[in-house]
Amino acid sequence: MTNGHGRFEGAIALVTGAGSGIGAAVAKQLASEGAARVYALDVNDEALIREYGEGSETIVSRVTDVSSSVHVNNAVAAVLESDGRLDVVVHAAGIDDPEAKRVMTEAIASNTPIDITADLTDKQWRRLMAVNLDGTFHVVRAAVAAMKPKGGAIVVIGSSSVFDTLTGYPHYAASKAAVHAFCQAVAKEVLAFGIRVNVVAPGPTDTGMAARTPDELKTGYVNNSAVPYAAPDEIADNVLFLASEQARNVVGAVLLSNRGRFTV
Repeated sequence: MTNGHGRFEGAIALVTGAGSGIGAAVAKQLASEGAARVYALDVNDEALIREYGEGSETIVSRVTDVSSSVHVNNAVAAVLESDGRLDVVVHAAGIDDPEAKRVMTEAIASNTPIDITADLTDKQWRRLMAVNLDGTFHVVRAAVAAMKPKGGAIVVIGSSSVFDTLTGYPHYAASKAAVHAFCQAVAKEVLAFGIRVNVVAPGPTDTGMAARTPDELKTGYVNNSAVPYAAPDEIADNVLFLASEQARNVVGAVLLSNRGRFTV
């Protein structure tokens, strides 16, 4: 973890997916770098308690389902009511599809072709879109509305799988590709209000999602190479750079953070 340099001194920040992984690393780094308040949002209340206990004056946890616009709007309204502004938003909440991963793993084990799309259900498709894409819309929309009076920085966690798509994971790739395009379009629009929007696209990262991924797939995700999974703190370093004034000239970027596993 980067030691505090005061880049976010006095800032009011909100982080989704803050109950674990990249989101938790971002929330803690923001606090360590001087943020006056970090609102840590996650759908899992137990995860929030594990990370932050009952919370503190600096880190305030709140159970929030980003797939619900009501949940998101209420969370942002609470920030504005308490602190009067919102300077930094990092949207790290997202999900994968364990059922698709199971099918992929079984196909690899039996040396048969991965066969997902023909049997992909509406429920599987909508679940990923509801959280990964709709959730991004809900969070970014609320953040823009809150930031328009004074400006701010929004960083969204995308995915390297947008460029290096995985066989058998079309719905996940589609959800993240849409996130990238949405954020880049919004970035052009809201720059006029002093709001910067950027995306970090991690490669394989050692998060709870990775822990649930079968070893056969994890090996494939790094192309059977010695390239290790990134630590959440390493991705958080990239996120905080884009959220800081050091990146004031960076708008609408998609920053690949994948240890050179591939380039675009």
